[in-house]
Amino acid sequence: MERTFASSSSRDLSTFPVSSSSSSLLGSSRPTRPVKIIPLQHPNSTTSSSLNPLSLALFSRWTAKIKRTTLVQWIDTFLPCCRWIRAYKWREHFQLDLMAGLTVGIMLVPQAMSYAKLAGLHPIYGLYTGFVPIFVYAIFGSSRQLAIGPVALVSLLVSNVLGGIVNSSDELYTELAILLAFMVGILECTMALLRLGWLIRFISHSVISGFTSASAIVIALSQAKYFLGYDIVRSSKIVPLIKSIISGAHKFSWPPFVMGSCILAIILVMKHLGKSRKQFRFLQAAGPLTAVVLGTLLVKIFHPSSISLVGEIPQGLPSFSIPKKFEYARSLIPTAMLITGVAILESVGIAKALAAKNGYELDSSQELFGLGLANILGSIFSAYPSTGSFSRSAVNNESGAKTGLAGVVAGIIMGCSLLFLTPLFEQIPQCALAAIVTSAVMGLVDYDEAIFLWQVDKKDFVLWIITSTTTLFLGIEIGVLVGVGASLAFVIHESANPHIAVLGRLPGTTVYRNVEQYPEAYTYNGIVIVRIDAPIYFANTSYIKDRLREYEVDVDKSSKRGPEVEKLYFVILEMSPITYIDSSAVQALKELHQEYKSRDIQICISNPNRDVLLTLTKAGVVELIGKEWYFVRVHDAVQVCLQRVLSSSQTPKKPDPFDGDRPSFFKRLSKQREEDLSISELESGGNKTSVPNPYHVFTVYTSTQILPSRILYFVDFAVRVERGTVNGKVEPLHFVPHRKNDKPLPSEAL
Repeated sequence: MERTFASSSSRDLSTFPVSSSSSSLLGSSRPTRPVKIIPLQHPNSTTSSSLNPLSLALFSRWTAKIKRTTLVQWIDTFLPCCRWIRAYKWREHFQLDLMAGLTVGIMLVPQAMSYAKLAGLHPIYGLYTGFVPIFVYAIFGSSRQLAIGPVALVSLLVSNVLGGIVNSSDELYTELAILLAFMVGILECTMALLRLGWLIRFISHSVISGFTSASAIVIALSQAKYFLGYDIVRSSKIVPLIKSIISGAHKFSWPPFVMGSCILAIILVMKHLGKSRKQFRFLQAAGPLTAVVLGTLLVKIFHPSSISLVGEIPQGLPSFSIPKKFEYARSLIPTAMLITGVAILESVGIAKALAAKNGYELDSSQELFGLGLANILGSIFSAYPSTGSFSRSAVNNESGAKTGLAGVVAGIIMGCSLLFLTPLFEQIPQCALAAIVTSAVMGLVDYDEAIFLWQVDKKDFVLWIITSTTTLFLGIEIGVLVGVGASLAFVIHESANPHIAVLGRLPGTTVYRNVEQYPEAYTYNGIVIVRIDAPIYFANTSYIKDRLREYEVDVDKSSKRGPEVEKLYFVILEMSPITYIDSSAVQALKELHQEYKSRDIQICISNPNRDVLLTLTKAGVVELIGKEWYFVRVHDAVQVCLQRVLSSSQTPKKPDPFDGDRPSFFKRLSKQREEDLSISELESGGNKTSVPNPYHVFTVYTSTQILPSRILYFVDFAVRVERGTVNGKVEPLHFVPHRKNDKPLPSEAL
């Protein structure tokens, strides 16, 4: 009798050669019951030699992609604005883009001046930063809703690094800020051309959240001097800021505090109404403009001497000038890299989210290239580093912006402000600009994220705490370095200690799953099935070997099925999750094979992918272990191993006194029946519950040619076969006559 466990086209296990190691392992006896399994295709020398190296494969893919690219696609690559220009619908899109551009432009004018003050620059440079980069990004940027310009976090970074080099009142301070924008643009374009944006993926979201939350607190405290009416120390650490605020408390002035607090409260109320009610959505964008207008009117009416004003702002568009002071470039490289990282994380992150929400594709490299060009050309027109803004981008999207034309409209408003409205900005109180900055950064304190991380993942919560604490007490640069270092440390730890699962068979299926996740899954005595859920390389080989040794010693007997054996015979490695294996891992696998071989344990490999199997073939591991021990499925490997374990556990049985009287045909039938039952019991996990027996119905030929004694002997043999096969109980037998004239055997014959 033959039973098939896979496809009918698969090869017979009996045709597989058996290595000498496996023969000595489990004895020379081979099961007579053939089992068919799905054959695994091993790479041969011709296949492996014809494979191209990785560099040639990448080069061939690039050349093929270049050949497939049409002229229109090349234009879209270098000028992403052409994509939305060709599909622009004037009746549907223009009105929405116009309203969104007006809203963002009105919001940007006061914010730009506020962020420039935060960066330690004159407010006019904030207006310059919100002018030229917007037009450049509208042409070369791929996002249609992202609003770029000066932002609070980048402004704080500029102030922090330049404040340690030169005084903010010095002209060199402004020149270094412009040079910093040029360097940031060069770095962003370089990363875009080399497609290195993936490096930022190693910084987890919890690190970014902790960094921005701590930076928001520092930014808010740095604006306290405009509320309190006296100067405080310039620092990116919370302790010096608090000390300076406390030590100068005797200089407190109530007029700027009252005005700044009232303006801040008005902005927050308008923002809340704009977010909570759709009919008041315009109030969110009108908040900064309201603060500027209200503060200017109060100054015009009351003329308070204790409130500092913005002062004179040059009128006109920025002039063309090449960045200078390149001798300071080396000292600015760390800050330029930090600002580039923040730009990638913030701008590309929100741009991808907005693109997915509005149903179009966005290329991260193209996005970086657009930001880089915006900073390079912006620095030529006296702008300091700019990037995408969370708040303005959200307002732009909520206002209905459909294309980059909304950014062009916002840039036009900024240009009109530079040409005609700068005389009106001279009477803006500093506390009003401080209120705008404070209201903007209050939303960056992401305490909800900290609560979420505590509930979901304590490891990410620890990262959040480490990053935010170090940023607050040790400074922004150290905080970022510590946060990134801790994030990489967690990545390395997870990679060096991968998840390894022991698999068991789900009852009634050929599916094998983690026994910890599925307690009902059972395993087999003498066999351990292990799945390694990570690539194997030099950093985790020792950990994997130690875990495999533990499975050999510490075996849970509660879920074991099959014959009782004293030791482990097989270790089945499920390799489908393993995407890569290096030379160190190959050597470790060889050592593990030799170690197991000395203890008569055989390694079986299940479902390795093409690259892993090719590496094992080149290293000689396939021949070392034996091709017959490589399988497509875990179930194939388990079937083969079960038969080996069964043959090793069988002991000689006492001869049956009736064997001498039985014909050889019945001996063979009895032996085949016993083997089928034992294998069937193993594959079902040794389950002792009653199962329908296919041999309960017999066809008996009764005729005058068959002696009654022979018929009774056949009945007796059938009873003996049935005895003990199902709970040791003799099941009732049914005899069906073969022809109409045949009579059923009398029940007394049983």
